[in-house]
Amino acid sequence: MTTPRDALFRALSDPTRRAIFEQLCSGGEQTVGGLTAHAQISQPAVSKHLAVLKQAGLVLDRHQGRQTHYSAQLNALAPLQDWTNQMTRFWESRFDDLDDLLKRMDQ
Repeated sequence: MTTPRDALFRALSDPTRRAIFEQLCSGGEQTVGGLTAHAQISQPAVSKHLAVLKQAGLVLDRHQGRQTHYSAQLNALAPLQDWTNQMTRFWESRFDDLDDLLKRMDQ
């Protein structure tokens, strides 16, 4: 069973998809053509990457005439931020335990 967090990690695990998402974050809403120029890959490849990003909730599309405009959805990164905070607390606790152990060993 794939969770939303798994879909998010899977989508961002690919460097090309990360670059497309970063381009949308920094450049705002863009068409597939604009993203293709930045990605330096074919339009069909960009479209496939956008489909994965959209499925993960990282981008939204808006149709205007014959063009589709894509925008980044920064709030979709919340599960990643939650996971990172959880891991930070976990490792800080482990380092604190190690520090306590080393202090006891020095006594």
